[in-house]
Amino acid sequence: MRVVLIDDHTLVRKGLEQLLESRGIEVAASVGTGAEGLSVTPGLSPDIVLLDVKMPDMNGLEVLVRLRAAGVQAPILMLTMSRDEADLQTALRGGAQGYLLKDMDPEDLVPALQDAVRGDNVVAKELIGSLTRLVQGRQKNTPSPAAPLAELTPREQEILRHLAEGRSNKAIARVLYITDGTVKLHVKSILRKLGVRSRVEAAVMAVEHDLARRPKSGNQQTG
Repeated sequence: MRVVLIDDHTLVRKGLEQLLESRGIEVAASVGTGAEGLSVTPGLSPDIVLLDVKMPDMNGLEVLVRLRAAGVQAPILMLTMSRDEADLQTALRGGAQGYLLKDMDPEDLVPALQDAVRGDNVVAKELIGSLTRLVQGRQKNTPSPAAPLAELTPREQEILRHLAEGRSNKAIARVLYITDGTVKLHVKSILRKLGVRSRVEAAVMAVEHDLARRPKSGNQQTG
């Protein structure tokens, strides 16, 4: 696994480098500004990007959007001290595949990266309540909050149920005896119909509307 680190705090970057390299993970680049991140990341084709939110030159949420616009397809995880619900919402809307807190147990970081590389979304367990409130608030502002899943086909509802239970695309494909590519197409359709950018948001919607049981909580939530 090759990782790009983008964080303006040198001590944090050095600590992350040591942690990851001690677990056999290659740090392809470690940079201290959003501009540097935008410059080096597209050409490195990393497996995953760890991105801080609060940075002085260009905040991580802007960097996130620009990386996606530049064609970076790798999972991007926000790793931050910010528990601000607005930051969480903006990150997920902007295409982040996860939102983790810097005070997490170091032993939980590598499993979170592995989950993200497999196609799961990861959100710090402390923020699941915030995510639920964000989804509930958006539902209150929609014209027909009672039936947000009505446009989904039966197959899409089935796949959404598996997403809400924390399964990756590969796991869903195995359960349903279809290809990974077919699952990916269905997930894209689900996100478009629900008007969300994140599998996490879609999964929370499923839970809130009783389409699936709430996934087990841990140090991070997968979806």
